[in-house]
Amino acid sequence: MATARLPIVQTIKKYSKQLFGFIRQRVSSDEDAEDILQDVWYQLSSQPEVEAIEQVGSWLYRVARNRIVDTYRKQRPETLEDYGYEDEDGEIVFKDLLLADDGTPESDYLRELFWQQLMEALDELPENQRQVFVWNELEDETFQEIADRTGENIKTLISRKRYVVQHLRKRLAGLYQDLLID
Repeated sequence: MATARLPIVQTIKKYSKQLFGFIRQRVSSDEDAEDILQDVWYQLSSQPEVEAIEQVGSWLYRVARNRIVDTYRKQRPETLEDYGYEDEDGEIVFKDLLLADDGTPESDYLRELFWQQLMEALDELPENQRQVFVWNELEDETFQEIADRTGENIKTLISRKRYVVQHLRKRLAGLYQDLLID
């Protein structure tokens, strides 16, 4: 039995500090981070064959991410706006989220998957709606700049973007759930 626990002890020593840092960046307090980290170690110790986990680091980060999400789910319901922020014009901005990079292979894969799904969802929309979203969210153009370019009324452009955001909420909800549950 002592030999079966040795890989767990080594894993905890190897990943504890960086995993705590990963979790701490995503929760509001050290206490929450410690609780989540403890849950991760408990789940690892509950695995019948720890040695069978091929990518221990990836597994640990996935469990940590799932625990973080579980914590937020208990606190309040999530909306697409929770992942953006409001700029000085009162617009919700998602670009920083979409371009965020913490340098891990898992985050690179998830970002690539998200971008692929986002582009597929945008391709399902009428050109005029898609273009407003791309110009405003991804290319940082203001509605006034877009109105000047297209000759369209600003309220029309805002309405088009609203339809895109509603479509993306529905279309990407499945991907979001898949990423959180795996």
